[in-house]
Amino acid sequence: MYNKNIGALCGVVKEQIMKMELKGITAEELSFKINRVKIAAETKLDIKPQFSRQVRKISGHENLSFIAMSVKIESTEAEPKPFDINVTLVGVFEAEEVRGDAEERRFVIEATKVLYPYLRAAVTNLTASAYIAPLNLPVISGPIFPEDRDQYVFSTDKLN
Repeated sequence: MYNKNIGALCGVVKEQIMKMELKGITAEELSFKINRVKIAAETKLDIKPQFSRQVRKISGHENLSFIAMSVKIESTEAEPKPFDINVTLVGVFEAEEVRGDAEERRFVIEATKVLYPYLRAAVTNLTASAYIAPLNLPVISGPIFPEDRDQYVFSTDKLN
């Protein structure tokens, strides 16, 4: 039981728990291409995965949202990589009582945190299935995208 007086004395702020459910995940794209580039054995590769996200609402079903997360690794002439990867997963989420920009922002951040480990596992499994050393994306416990950090202004028009 939460006591307001004790919480106020201790400086504790009670935050409402967001009610959301992951209804399903699909792989929209899973691609791997080996690049025949010569890289010296002592060369340290800088893979630099590029992440993106797209949020879509279902008209007529305001509680349902699609969140697509992608990771891309592409070789360029300036920065050759031993392989190209493109993985996009789409999560279907149902959330209750999401009202206003602040709650929408919180929902998107929390849904992204739920979806990221699946994206991470897909990349690891894809590279392992290609019979190369599995690529393990980093474990991330906080916000994944810079726009999710509190120092950035949130607007639903700028979600990507």
